[in-house]
Amino acid sequence: MDHKVIVAISQLKGEKAVLATIVSTKGSTPRKAGAQVLFFQDGRTIGTIGGGCGEAEARGHALNALQRKEPLLIQVDLTHEIAEQEGMVCGGKMDIFLEPLIGS
Repeated sequence: MDHKVIVAISQLKGEKAVLATIVSTKGSTPRKAGAQVLFFQDGRTIGTIGGGCGEAEARGHALNALQRKEPLLIQVDLTHEIAEQEGMVCGGKMDIFLEPLIGS
């Protein structure tokens, strides 16, 4: 776990955020299992799961999980033609666990 992510979680103080953790990968991906990013409701992030369109897709699902107050397991597919058109060269898949957090 990224030290910056741990510190940010401990300092949430009433803020809402979602912890996204890569739990498994297949093929070539920008980050591997264990990589994490903390998505804040206001658009800030701490950490990364690879950046680019894949991270943006995860952010969209994360905000949905936060609104529903339910964890979610998603798969980001970096193999599609759209990924290729967006300049994503990895060509793998990442399973990402999204855990809504509300600081106390």
